[in-house]
Amino acid sequence: MRFNILVVEDDALIQKIIGKNLKGNAVDFVSNKDEAFKKLDSKRYDIAFVDLMLGENDNYSGLCVIEKAKSKGIYVVVISGSGNSELINRVYDLGANDYYFKGNENTVISDVLRKYESYVEINNDKKKLFSNDFITTDPKTQKEILNALKFAKETTPILILGDSGTGKTTLAKLIHKYSKRKGNYVDLNCAAYNSELLEIELFGHTKSAFTGASEKRAGKIKQADNGTLFLDEIGAMSIDMQQKLLKAVEEKYFYPVGSDKKEYSNFRIISATLENIEELVKSKKLRKDFLNRIDSVRVFLPPLSKRRDDILILIEKFTESKRQLSFSAKAIDFLLKYSWPGNVRELKNMIDFFILNSKGNIDVVDIENYIKSNMRNEQMETSDAFLNIPSGMGLDDYLDDIAYRMIKKEFSRTNKVNDVLKRFKISTRRFYSLMKKYEGKDGEKRD
Repeated sequence: MRFNILVVEDDALIQKIIGKNLKGNAVDFVSNKDEAFKKLDSKRYDIAFVDLMLGENDNYSGLCVIEKAKSKGIYVVVISGSGNSELINRVYDLGANDYYFKGNENTVISDVLRKYESYVEINNDKKKLFSNDFITTDPKTQKEILNALKFAKETTPILILGDSGTGKTTLAKLIHKYSKRKGNYVDLNCAAYNSELLEIELFGHTKSAFTGASEKRAGKIKQADNGTLFLDEIGAMSIDMQQKLLKAVEEKYFYPVGSDKKEYSNFRIISATLENIEELVKSKKLRKDFLNRIDSVRVFLPPLSKRRDDILILIEKFTESKRQLSFSAKAIDFLLKYSWPGNVRELKNMIDFFILNSKGNIDVVDIENYIKSNMRNEQMETSDAFLNIPSGMGLDDYLDDIAYRMIKKEFSRTNKVNDVLKRFKISTRRFYSLMKKYEGKDGEKRD
């Protein structure tokens, strides 16, 4: 892509270095505020590189240039020798998109051009982005998403925070989409595995690495080579596992279980958790060095209760090209005031239920009954009816079904395999055999 660029810099040497790195673009150079204003009033620019001090006794006249350029809708990047925090804050308050220190212009220019390409693409797609890919009209949520996508084409690790059901996985997939990385998007829920099994899932294993390993298997890290590895519930990972993953993230190589040979993977890591990240560090459940490595860019997705204007828009989207539903005025009022502890996921599940099971006209009582039923989800009956084994089901299968429902409910509550093992005093083998029996290899519920 070829851009129109204005460089506002009084140092001739730095002008030359910047110009060398902007070959192929239409570039104008000026050395003071007055010249910059004339150019800004007479020509359209895509990007402006601005120094703050334009002359030996200048009083940061570059700040006025930033303000003028932003009023024209220009992407502004400051390259300055000043590290004053108050000045940096003022620069961002004026609307500058980035701030870099002088001395590394070769790297800075390529970074800026790459970021600007993403910025243009995202802004062109903004309407589709928030009406289809991540549905929201909430300004705070949109800002968080745009901030994350700004780094899509970088290798920078991103940490996504937010309650269950707020869209962390959706955002991770969007970042991968805009990254243009040629490799796969690969995800893994760390809470679904104990430390031993998580290591196997991440790093893979050789043939005969352990009992039952009949063939070599590539782990998630290898599968994400030249792509994106999304690790959900990163706080569930053991300290020992964090240390092993930290090395793989830093060095881009790892050892499969049972092997002493390095394997390489150029993966980009995105992590997520619903837990308080600072509390995890404080309670020694998360290594500080590991957090520092995965937390270069932090994004927070607000709960649905903080973006109530999205509720009716989401309902419209969830019923698109499907059976239409009619909500009474009282039902709509209830939906808009409900706390939505399960966030967007809970709303979608409710709408899907009504599409399949309702008469089409939804009133408050229908919603209340659904919520109560959902809260009782798979609760055991204590009456004699509990002892009636369904026709065609043997005792072993019936007891397995009961055991599965109990551990599934507990796992949904704690999201930690080890807590389930302790609660029911069952082995890891028993847990995973039940999960495999009822959910299949990929964790999808079988009919």
